[in-house]
Amino acid sequence: MSEKPTNTETLLLQLLEKVDNLLTRFQVETTQSSNDVLDDYIAFQWRQLNGNGNLNPIKHPHLVDPSDLIGVDTQLQTLDRNTRQFLNNTPANHVLLWGDRGTGKSSLVKSMLMRYADHGLRLISVGKEELIYLPDIAELVWERKEKFILFCDDLAFNEDDPAYRELKAMLEGGVSAQPDNLLIYATSNRRHLMPRQVNENKFPLDDEDELYPREATEEKVSLSDRFGLRLAFYRIPQNTYLKIVSHYAQKRGINISTSELHQAALEWEASSSGRSGRVAYQFITDLAGKLALRDNV
Repeated sequence: MSEKPTNTETLLLQLLEKVDNLLTRFQVETTQSSNDVLDDYIAFQWRQLNGNGNLNPIKHPHLVDPSDLIGVDTQLQTLDRNTRQFLNNTPANHVLLWGDRGTGKSSLVKSMLMRYADHGLRLISVGKEELIYLPDIAELVWERKEKFILFCDDLAFNEDDPAYRELKAMLEGGVSAQPDNLLIYATSNRRHLMPRQVNENKFPLDDEDELYPREATEEKVSLSDRFGLRLAFYRIPQNTYLKIVSHYAQKRGINISTSELHQAALEWEASSSGRSGRVAYQFITDLAGKLALRDNV
């Protein structure tokens, strides 16, 4: 004959049932909320707070006009082709865009959203610290008809970074299958996403603590190797820099002679962080502001 539960056990069972009901209702509401958000917007930011993750809509996404991207024609054509393959349900690769800062890596990714949002392309921005939640994001978008790019901007890892392992599994080799409507586009200043030492290019290495040094080096380059496409970006030559300056000046309606414009642009470059499309844009922004202020006096 079974014993009757005590009052304490009964209360505990009731409490557990309430918690279970609350969790079930939260999961349903979260799924419904995520679906509503995915229906109404084209760009999102994954946010993790108090153990709960959500896709927050970006109401005013930064859409980059591909015509503004000068000096990266080859990279633009390659990324555009890969994106069209993705949208047309044909094989497409994850992409790593690496190289010098300010050379258009992030802008190139955002230009795909401007070009193909009407074709069902969506963008989800994921910070490095949130990459451990990639499986959760994949589950949210799995049954959607849209195509999603997970945009990981300015990536760099340390050897003990847990996000490194999660990204590696998502790219290739994880236990879970990956949805066909999701690709990862990542940017980095580092070719292999992890710091490397000069002596790692020499074998054998002068490191008595590492029994198999070649294996340690191979581990560092294995992540970038899992991106099917790796697009390199280098510091632009002076003539390309001046072409970008002229392009932005025309868009801003700046009416000064080309020689005066280019001379000022070269002086600006000399006092900046280097020659790049970003520096050209910053120069034109400053020049347009000064001219507008002068005209309003």
